[in-house]
Amino acid sequence: MKPRRILALLAAALLALSAHAVPDDKFQAAFHRFKQAAAGDTGAVDRAADAFGALLKEEPANPVLQAYAGATTAMRAKTTVIPWKKLSLAEDGLAQIDKALALAATARPLPAQRGTPGELELKYVAASTMLAVPKFMNRGSQGAKLLEEVVKSPSFASAPAGFRTEVESARAKLREVKP
Repeated sequence: MKPRRILALLAAALLALSAHAVPDDKFQAAFHRFKQAAAGDTGAVDRAADAFGALLKEEPANPVLQAYAGATTAMRAKTTVIPWKKLSLAEDGLAQIDKALALAATARPLPAQRGTPGELELKYVAASTMLAVPKFMNRGSQGAKLLEEVVKSPSFASAPAGFRTEVESARAKLREVKP
């Protein structure tokens, strides 16, 4: 095969795999359920997981959606009393988040959602989830590192005020927990 043809095929494959922002109305509906679930509404957890799972099926190469799908899978651990199911759901959610972070390393630029740069959204969701799982899962330091990366990013200052406030609040809570 000629080199030009190979390059053209590779470029086409990369374009096909690149992530695009989901239409804002679809994302907002899923995000609203996510926020309800994150606030402790256990009835919203499955709805949020289903919503982000459906969005991820539409955009399987979107690391931001992958992170939210992972976060909602990990949240499902709180909805069961069976210990091994709790652990399995938390591990599955973290594995999805790890996949999202790996995808993000190759997908540039990440799609923005809610006016927030995709890289910041992804790292914040990953950090929040890692900081929420039990300590024995050993994800706290990685979560704290990701949270600091969000704050130190050059695009953090231009992110929406609500996002910045939420990140700073999470950062303050983390500082309270540390000795």
